[in-house]
Amino acid sequence: MITFKKVSVGLLITVIATVIFGFTGPGDDLLGKLVDQLYKWRADHPQEKVYLHLDKPYYAVGDDIWFKAYVTIGSKHQLSAYSEILNVDLIGEDDSVKRSIKLPLISGMAYGDFALPDTMQDGNYRIRAYTNWMRNAGDAYFFDKTITISKGVGNTVFTKTDYTYGEQNGKQKVNALINFTNVDGAPYAGNEVSYRVELNGKTVFKGKGITNDKGDLATSFLNTTPNPAATGNIIANIKLIDKRVITKVIPIKAVSAKVDVQFFPESGTLVNDAGSKIAFKAVGADGLGVDIKGSVVDDQNQTVAVFNSTHLGMGVFNLTPMSGKTYKAHVVFADGSAGDFNLPKAVDNAYVLSLDNSDDDNLTAKILPGSGIAQSATPAGSLMLVAQSCGEIYYAAKSSDNGKTFRATIPKSKFPSGIVQFTLFSANGEPLNERIVFIQNPDQLKLSVSAPKQQYTLREKVTISLNVKNKEDKPVIGSFSASVIDLAKVPVDETNEESIFSNILLSSDLKGYIEKPGYYFSDQSAKTKADLDVLMLTQGYRRFEWKQVINDSFPPVVYQPEKTLQVTGHLKTFGGKPVPNGKVTLFTTAGGTFILDTVADAQGKFTFSNLVFRDSIKFVVQARTAKDRKNLEIELDNIAPQVVGKNKNAADLQINVSDGRSVYLQNSKKLFNEQVKYGIGNHTIVLKEVVVKDTRTTAVKHSSNLNGAGNADQVLTYKDLENMGGGQLSNVLAGRLLGVIFRGGIPYSTRGGGAMQIVVDGINMEADYLDNLVISDIASIEVLRSVGNTAIYGFRGGNGLLIITTKRGDEGTVYNRYAPGVVTYSPKGYYKAREFYSPQYDDPKTNTQMQDLRSTIYWNPKILTDKDGNASLSFFNADGKGTYRIIIEGMDAEGNLGRQVFKYKVE
Repeated sequence: MITFKKVSVGLLITVIATVIFGFTGPGDDLLGKLVDQLYKWRADHPQEKVYLHLDKPYYAVGDDIWFKAYVTIGSKHQLSAYSEILNVDLIGEDDSVKRSIKLPLISGMAYGDFALPDTMQDGNYRIRAYTNWMRNAGDAYFFDKTITISKGVGNTVFTKTDYTYGEQNGKQKVNALINFTNVDGAPYAGNEVSYRVELNGKTVFKGKGITNDKGDLATSFLNTTPNPAATGNIIANIKLIDKRVITKVIPIKAVSAKVDVQFFPESGTLVNDAGSKIAFKAVGADGLGVDIKGSVVDDQNQTVAVFNSTHLGMGVFNLTPMSGKTYKAHVVFADGSAGDFNLPKAVDNAYVLSLDNSDDDNLTAKILPGSGIAQSATPAGSLMLVAQSCGEIYYAAKSSDNGKTFRATIPKSKFPSGIVQFTLFSANGEPLNERIVFIQNPDQLKLSVSAPKQQYTLREKVTISLNVKNKEDKPVIGSFSASVIDLAKVPVDETNEESIFSNILLSSDLKGYIEKPGYYFSDQSAKTKADLDVLMLTQGYRRFEWKQVINDSFPPVVYQPEKTLQVTGHLKTFGGKPVPNGKVTLFTTAGGTFILDTVADAQGKFTFSNLVFRDSIKFVVQARTAKDRKNLEIELDNIAPQVVGKNKNAADLQINVSDGRSVYLQNSKKLFNEQVKYGIGNHTIVLKEVVVKDTRTTAVKHSSNLNGAGNADQVLTYKDLENMGGGQLSNVLAGRLLGVIFRGGIPYSTRGGGAMQIVVDGINMEADYLDNLVISDIASIEVLRSVGNTAIYGFRGGNGLLIITTKRGDEGTVYNRYAPGVVTYSPKGYYKAREFYSPQYDDPKTNTQMQDLRSTIYWNPKILTDKDGNASLSFFNADGKGTYRIIIEGMDAEGNLGRQVFKYKVE
């Protein structure tokens, strides 16, 4: 017999006994402790999740990546108000951040974009999104999506590589067949190619060859690293007819065809005389699932079970192990080869926690004891089964027969949709078994998307109507985002497509790689539900461990939720002691003068909060003691940037980035040419034979020179300063700046007049600040003396200027000290998201002569339904014929999720 009832951890612990009826005796104390500790954990560690809705699944250089962010919190996935700032990074193949932006979160939502410049290289990239608070749980729970960025503009060589594997002298051998073509698929035949192979950052092989008449080059190499799972790149240089050498980087995802097969007994342990499910997972060296089949035999070579993988190398079979026997699996792979794998050893004194999730309405739980427990005359005490989701207990039950066995049927309506963790506890509170299940309740929003007709013409206006209702068919006020793409240009694999469901409900709660998470939600059939349950058996849930919760051993909170942009720090003496009650001023001249004042506390701490500023702004922080003396040191607080770890979704990397994208890339190239023709867009003109390099501008990075970086009478860079020795800056520069003399450390132009104006990172500084600059902090010095260079500064430039640029954050420096009591600071501010441009062909001012080659036809991240659940969106078709696909995703204030796909024809 079993008793159960939903538990809300938000209730006071004193009323737990009335919430879970039927609990009397020692079990109540255990349940109370579990609820109490879990409530504390949930209160101290609320779980935020981030999902980004992208406008399309892959991109080309020159495109824009458009996205909307949804940040949720808790088991009901409600929009979060805990954090108010979101970080979004674009990460390259080398695991370095290529672009990083901060976005203000309004009611848990934000939208932004990344422009992909024409100078960008093609390859596999990642988009990562997280709040500062999420860093406490680790980057395994960040939004992290691998995308491919192809290159059509300025790209003359495309590669397609096939790998096969073998063995030579006991080492892994890799055979690579690289095909070289142009954008139209014509082969590069008879071309010289030199290449090197890098594995785990080390060059292991070099070679050269000539492509055959099909454009193929065959090569092979050995894995000479000690790592059998090494990865890397082939860097190939092909020489074209015009003598140009083009470099292509080809990923190496695996160095063998080895398949790893693992077996996962339900609830963790194989138990003698207790039948249970055993899931298995076969994974290739590239991280992707591999189909297998086979049989299980005992130590007498008797077949006791047969199995076949049903999805991406995963499957399940039933087995009742017997005491004294051992078992192994004979596995047959797709190529006909075979291998034997030992099953986990079965034990006697343990339980099997078995869950049947196949019914649409109810979940069946069974607890089966092993032979050692079933035959024991010693009472084991009552067992307790507890189910939680995102830190909230929704079900608890205890056995009534001294822990031998029990069974219960639990309505799924008790749980929220998503992952639910079931844990079996002993009478003394020790967690014995764990099993996660995925609950798919019919609680999602119902999105009705319609259009007046199903077929339109080129450039015709389309009006889409959206109506949203909840599961009770009541209208919903919610926030949604919509993307419209041309499928002829951007084909989509819907089973491989991530969605708001697959991310928020599934992958955001699980560590490790999940192959094609969208598959489990694209078609909720009996098969996809069964496959999803097998995924639960093989993946595992690690948001927290019950032992940590019970023992109150919570990990420390290191990162606080960001509410606003702020500048904080401490005032100290040069000996490191706090300077209390100091006067602190924060100012900038960017976009007009901005000044704030505050006073430090007794420990010398000061804070400027509730700031709103753009990215790349430069502040000056100036401080004085309470007695108005400047002999103190300002130490600013900086949040260390999030490090970039290895790509957890490395299995999603594409070896052939441009494979199957010829139509998309040709369209991208046409679009580029059309935009250049009409002077639209921010494009770099790619020169075929001549490379123009301005050494002044590249050397003077981040310069505030109003004439343009490097446009000066003389330029010194940090490399020049490295060879000038140490000492005061004025002494180092004396005699080295043309037409500049120094008197008492102050620069004067030989043209006559007063002291030259010193400008440091765009801020006008006093002349006596010069010798307080640290030479190692300086990136460049530009000397402006001639009228042509000083005129733009007006009267301030009358005596000439020294434009000094310091090393910035991308050079390892965040802020710079120029003098006692003065620092400049360049914090990361908010990125201002751009508006998606959609031509309005009913406006006479719209250029109708230009070809409309858009692949993303429309993007709108700001769709709000009214009290009747209605919204509409209008846009104009492009010049592409075929099928257009609309995806609308979003949620309401209660955390109910919605997604709908709608298609129409354009002829």
